[in-house]
Amino acid sequence: MKKMQRALFALAMTCSAAALADQPVIGLITKTDTNPFFVKMKQGAQQAADAGGAKLLTAAGRYDGDNATQVTAIENMVGAGAKAILITPGDTKAIVPSIKKARDAGVLVIALDTPTEPKDATDALFATDNYKAGELIGAYAKSAMAGKPAKIATLDLAPGISVGVLRHDGFLKGYGIKAGDPAIVCSQDTRGDQAKGQTAMENCLQKNPDINVVYTINEPAAAGAYRALQAAGKEKGVLLVSIDGGCEGVRNVKAGQIAATSQQYPLKMASLGVQAGLEYAKTGKKPSGYTDTGVTLITDKPESGVSSKDTTFGLNECWGSK
Repeated sequence: MKKMQRALFALAMTCSAAALADQPVIGLITKTDTNPFFVKMKQGAQQAADAGGAKLLTAAGRYDGDNATQVTAIENMVGAGAKAILITPGDTKAIVPSIKKARDAGVLVIALDTPTEPKDATDALFATDNYKAGELIGAYAKSAMAGKPAKIATLDLAPGISVGVLRHDGFLKGYGIKAGDPAIVCSQDTRGDQAKGQTAMENCLQKNPDINVVYTINEPAAAGAYRALQAAGKEKGVLLVSIDGGCEGVRNVKAGQIAATSQQYPLKMASLGVQAGLEYAKTGKKPSGYTDTGVTLITDKPESGVSSKDTTFGLNECWGSK
């Protein structure tokens, strides 16, 4: 009887080891592991991996733009047998050689949220249409100003980062102006950081105290801008618009601090990415090109001709602490 039990146990262990050996490995590398956007992305990836029977490896930069840590993560994941790697590149150009090495080794590489430069350095991109996200808040701001002359401050990301460029350019298109338009009275970089957003807004107010429209790259920068406006006693006379759709940002829309924000969906990006990775592991079929994961304008003060949903919808779909 004991011999039979030992034999059954050994068979079970062998089957278990075989199952693990057949389990596809998928990697997720985010810009950081502290931003709620990337926390939600990791959650979506884990849910999809669990549902598909995949092992998920995760890594993140120590800060936004930390290319060295992302390079090491790619190398480690390739060494661990990853069939697919999903990445939000911190440095969209510097990461390209490492992505090429992974692809040359037969690994599917999908960019999430942020395209590489060039875009075709990865097999596919699953992301928000950042140009459209900017265009939505630009069109909203233009409508809300109702013909009143605008003095615009743009609180941007940083030079050369594609997400920041697309959102900024989309905002200008939505507002109906071009780069260099005299309506733009101040532009400052914030790296999407709240403290830097506050400093940038303070600098802009010193340059032109009559600013009445503020575009921000994301909601942390918007929160910083609002603090600066509030400290200057100008928060009620300035139209503040942003992009992200995190729970904190949507609450700030509901509170009237931000007039409108464009909401994006990191959980969906990662879920679709993992599903594509599983398909590749099973069949060898690769995704290609760009998959739009959606964007929605969130505001409680809708404008005619600009499609939007209210903060109740936004809070149901947001990411971060609810």
